[in-house]
Amino acid sequence: MTVTRNLTKGKPAKLILLFTIPLLIGNVFQQFYSIADTFIVGRTIGVNALAAVGCTGSIMFLILGFAQGSTAGLSIITAQKFGAEDTKGVKESYVAGITISMIVTIVLTTISTIFARPILVLMNTPPEIIDDAYRFVFVIFLGIIASMFFNFFSNIIRALGDSKTPLVYLVVACILNVILEYGFILIFKLGVTGAACATVIAQGVSALLCMWHIKKNLPILKLKKNDLKISKEVFLEHIKISLPMGFQASIIAIGAIILQFALNSLGATAVAAYTAAQKIDAIAVQPMMSFGITMATYTAQNYGAKKIHRIREGVKQCAIISVTFSIIVGLINIFGGHFLTGLFVGYDKTEVISLSQIYLTSNGSFYFLLSLLFIYRYTLQGLGQSFIPTVAGIMELIMRSFAAIILSKPLGFLGVSLSNPLAWLGACIPLIIAYHFTFKQINDEYLNKAEPS
Repeated sequence: MTVTRNLTKGKPAKLILLFTIPLLIGNVFQQFYSIADTFIVGRTIGVNALAAVGCTGSIMFLILGFAQGSTAGLSIITAQKFGAEDTKGVKESYVAGITISMIVTIVLTTISTIFARPILVLMNTPPEIIDDAYRFVFVIFLGIIASMFFNFFSNIIRALGDSKTPLVYLVVACILNVILEYGFILIFKLGVTGAACATVIAQGVSALLCMWHIKKNLPILKLKKNDLKISKEVFLEHIKISLPMGFQASIIAIGAIILQFALNSLGATAVAAYTAAQKIDAIAVQPMMSFGITMATYTAQNYGAKKIHRIREGVKQCAIISVTFSIIVGLINIFGGHFLTGLFVGYDKTEVISLSQIYLTSNGSFYFLLSLLFIYRYTLQGLGQSFIPTVAGIMELIMRSFAAIILSKPLGFLGVSLSNPLAWLGACIPLIIAYHFTFKQINDEYLNKAEPS
């Protein structure tokens, strides 16, 4: 059974929405890994353990963000070849992606496990939580292969127009994650190490399920012996897009690490509040992120099919939908933040809840900027561009660093909380300019050619 969807035909808004819904649900379930760690650790071990898991977020983003970004880049070319109905090109892209993913996995695992503790020390991690933080993140980094290949296989499946299958396997994996986490912590008394083991095992299961699905249901990716040979040109074509997209995520993560340094200086209570608020925020931004990811596949397929006018139409319609969602979830965080934070830390932790509300209000008020950021960034990436999105990542780094170094001193926790809105604003400016400039520069033969709807 072939499970693919062509996004080059039909009404853009309908296609985008139908593709995004399962992707959104899947992204929410993926965040559930992290939320389960926060909820279970915070309620079963304590606030210090919660802070220990939370303070690893930026360093994990540095490493795992590179893995996620690079695999997303690999799938861009796959989607372009699929949109162009180039079966051979799809297979070449798939093989190149597997090869590059293996290389990146080996490099990331080696570097991250060696430097995990020195980075935590450099980040000024509070002494009462640094040991638990190291134990947690070390296990996560040992399991990078699970995260890498789950993201790779999921992105390949989505590149062929199927956003439902990764969702199904994520649901299974999330249920497994919760069961294992409670078992490792409450029965085997493994503490934060058990939480990390549960997450890695669950991600590994989801990766295996995606691989099984590809082998059974996607004959377009069925490889023969002669398919395993790829040219230097094909390999470099994928490197050219995948590595910059990985570095974009890592550049943003460096800003998060600098921010974490400033946050750690505010104490364990502030770290716990930020951790709880980030988990809520991570769920809230999923609609915007999901619409953005959809635009990468939608754009890549239509670009491969040379249907440029559909890309512009899709961007306009997607922006309207995404901004609407951003306003709704922003209001939920602003008016319901106290209740949501209490679910993680308990309603008796009034100081943690109060600080968390500052973060949720300052971020929720500017979600509309984030929705535009995702749409324009992923659209440019779907066109195969990497330079401007990297520039946008550098702008995010600069603005987050400004908040950490300058604003955190006079404004304290509020200054740290303003880092995201400032970063979104800084990134949106070059992305929006580049988007409009790019479509003016696209080959006249694309723009003037009569294209079927």
